[in-house]
Amino acid sequence: MRVKHIYLKFAPAAILICAACVCALEHVTTSPADSTAESTSAVSNTIVPQIGRFGFVPGRGRAIEITNVNALIDINETAAATTLEIHIINNTNRRQEAELVLPVPDDAVIKGFAYDGPGTAISARIHERGEARRIYRDLVNRIIDPALVELAGHKLVRSSVFPVEPRGRQKLVITYEHLLRREHDRIDYYLGRSESLEYDVPWQITANIKNSNPVSAVYSSSHEIVTHRISAGNLTVNVSSGSRKNPGRFHLSFIVNSGGPAASLFAYPQSSVNGGYFMLLAGLGTQKKPKETPAIKRELTLVIDRSGSMRGEKLEQVKESALQIIAGLEDGELFNIAIYSNSVEWFSVSPVEKNNDTFKSAQSYLAGTTASGGTNIYEALEGALAQAPNAGRLPVVLFLTDGLPTVNRTGEKEIAALAEKQNPHNRRVFTIGVGVDLNAPLLDRIAEVSGGRSEFILPAEDIEVKIGRVFERLTGPVFTDVRLEILEADGTPAIGRTLDILPGRIADVYEDEQIVLLGKYVGSRPLTFRLSGNYRGTHRSFDFAFSFDKADPGYSFVPRLWAGRKIAVLTESIRQAGADANTNDPRIKELVDEVIRISTEFGILTEYTAFLANEGMSLAEPEAIRREAADMFRSRAISSRSGMDAVSQSYNYARRKSQTTLNYSNEFYDSKMKHVRFNSIRQLGDRTFYQKSNRWVDSRLVNNTDSIRPERIIQFGSDAYFELAEKLARRSRQSLLTLKGEIVVLIDNEVVLVEN
Repeated sequence: MRVKHIYLKFAPAAILICAACVCALEHVTTSPADSTAESTSAVSNTIVPQIGRFGFVPGRGRAIEITNVNALIDINETAAATTLEIHIINNTNRRQEAELVLPVPDDAVIKGFAYDGPGTAISARIHERGEARRIYRDLVNRIIDPALVELAGHKLVRSSVFPVEPRGRQKLVITYEHLLRREHDRIDYYLGRSESLEYDVPWQITANIKNSNPVSAVYSSSHEIVTHRISAGNLTVNVSSGSRKNPGRFHLSFIVNSGGPAASLFAYPQSSVNGGYFMLLAGLGTQKKPKETPAIKRELTLVIDRSGSMRGEKLEQVKESALQIIAGLEDGELFNIAIYSNSVEWFSVSPVEKNNDTFKSAQSYLAGTTASGGTNIYEALEGALAQAPNAGRLPVVLFLTDGLPTVNRTGEKEIAALAEKQNPHNRRVFTIGVGVDLNAPLLDRIAEVSGGRSEFILPAEDIEVKIGRVFERLTGPVFTDVRLEILEADGTPAIGRTLDILPGRIADVYEDEQIVLLGKYVGSRPLTFRLSGNYRGTHRSFDFAFSFDKADPGYSFVPRLWAGRKIAVLTESIRQAGADANTNDPRIKELVDEVIRISTEFGILTEYTAFLANEGMSLAEPEAIRREAADMFRSRAISSRSGMDAVSQSYNYARRKSQTTLNYSNEFYDSKMKHVRFNSIRQLGDRTFYQKSNRWVDSRLVNNTDSIRPERIIQFGSDAYFELAEKLARRSRQSLLTLKGEIVVLIDNEVVLVEN
């Protein structure tokens, strides 16, 4: 997982709190547990930023809406100050009344509350769990909306009533402080938000981390983040623009230590595997070498397609990109260039050291390159892999093509076998496909087996920019030839203690990247994870010991992320089988069955299994599902080797195999490279639900959909309903009651029907 560097403007907390000049900050108090809350009967709108706006007055529709929320989080050591800037709008021609209700952590203390509207000062009060429970029950019964069940189990902040002018826009600002949970070297922060896919209010979230120790790794399971490092212990983290509407609570974890490599473990218990699932997060520290003398120097070979289809602006952009890449090498690093069409031509008989003279020679060489002929991928790849490497260098190949192989050996299996079996110097091949008239699975395979990565440049994308980004990610190798060993506490191999660790091969780690491993563990005895390899120019081993006695059901993201990666591995195995004319291999059926099983259990859809979300698809008919899946794999994964459809599958595979954040809406690219997402399957905590008519069915029961007989029926708003909500809240599962319509769920081995 790479930590991207960008800047995002955000008003400092001090500026936000200055809104108190408009509205007094006094009366921010904490109520005793037995106090009586104000009645909600006179309030027409209740604003819950994490969930939405709720109205009491029939016929007014969405009188008040939340347009956006800005969250500024300042984390100093283990203390966090969270400032929420809530923007609302009155869509009517009359003044509206509203109140704010906000769930907060148990130890939260309100430090400021501001309102920039007219009228008298308003106040805010924290209600402890007992009183908060009464308030939330009152709200649920008055509003009759199950979405409010997500408030169960929380302390609440509640404001006094305030006016919102006709067609007016207003801003509420509230700041609270609390202490963060620390697990050894890892510090965790959570900001509650609804898990509902219907909640689409954008949240701009910025976190400033300040710690007296260096921060080795920063991670979020819920949102894609971009990080700017100011110093070893001072970072700014932003949720990416594409993740601002992601549902679910915002999760941020970071590891602090002395500055070297560090790791932390998230463990989720699962009795069915006699242990559970784990995620190992490892950061490689902040000990950077001076830029002019990287610890691990690179030997780069640029392999450029100059076939006839590259004619014109396309080739000119590629040549310019090549020069930019060579210029980006550090002095002392090596490079070579291969130009191929019907045959292969080399800039030099062996890699040369990058300096002013060799750069000028490369300029002249590329300037004379023109496009013509066919595409001899086999010979170009063979030559690039056969070069004898220079000692102490990391051998990297950037292999570019815009077409299918047409010269020499053109079989997909033959060409892939070069990278698999004829790569004696362990060169990492990073493939770059220009356009879509190419063999996408082949380029994926070459990169995969050699320890590189594949990239594709779509027709509308800028070639220079895209190639530049590929090379930028290869800046400063930090940890190469990485090997993982799992050991018992006494140092002996832990045979059978871990299963299905993904990825199976750890790629080289470059500057600002982290290692994220997912797998299953068996038993409860402590384990040591040993990572060894070339660390900044020296062979090193690092041992990280963990126990599993604190495995937490709250880490429900761990098994779901593992499932996403496992499905990626299985589907790609089927896709690569398409390189063989014999597609009747019985192993394909086994792979398809396993994809269906994991997809159904975890509610993860792919372009091959999206039919599971169809209303008319009965999950109680395994043979029909198997036939449908087999047809989809045959028509797309196996048969589609080139074109937009093939490239879209490559994009989806690349995302899934390295997935580190949750994909609640099952978003992926369709055959035309359009984003698609699904609402009829819901991932809620560690549970999955399928929509069948007006009923949501627990994934553990879908195989018997037609014969389900509830053992207990619970009506919305009843005492039993609230008791169930509180019970689920203690397990961080109350969100499953937010589904609208009937819910059939398995709770403690009892089939329960909730009439929402």
